[in-house]
Amino acid sequence: MALKITDRIEIADWEMTEQFVRSSGPGGQNVNKVSSAVELRFEAERSPSLPGPVKARLRRLAGRRWTKEGALVIFVDETRHQARNREIARDRLAELVRKALEKPKRRVPTKPTRGSVERRIKAKKERSEVKRLRQNP
Repeated sequence: MALKITDRIEIADWEMTEQFVRSSGPGGQNVNKVSSAVELRFEAERSPSLPGPVKARLRRLAGRRWTKEGALVIFVDETRHQARNREIARDRLAELVRKALEKPKRRVPTKPTRGSVERRIKAKKERSEVKRLRQNP
């Protein structure tokens, strides 16, 4: 079952591996028996479905979740249900890839207006005058 990101981008099953592990926290006797937490591993660096710039942005967005091998690891243990945790992990991966698809706007440097420069200099002169008047003669 492939994970659909957009109309054109789809992550194939072979690119993702899921491992179910025991979850921490409260749960009584059940917590020691059931592996409900999910660790979703997406081999992003080797993925043919993502273009290069998107991979670079994804790497920056992933932060500590990015491994040295170029994989993105998402760990979810929010609920006691394995299926729900798996769904949450897949949703998080899709959301992260969607964010990486957005091209950041290029900053256009602007010059301050003449009026704003004059107001700034006038305020500085007034402030320096106040400080000068405070000094001892």
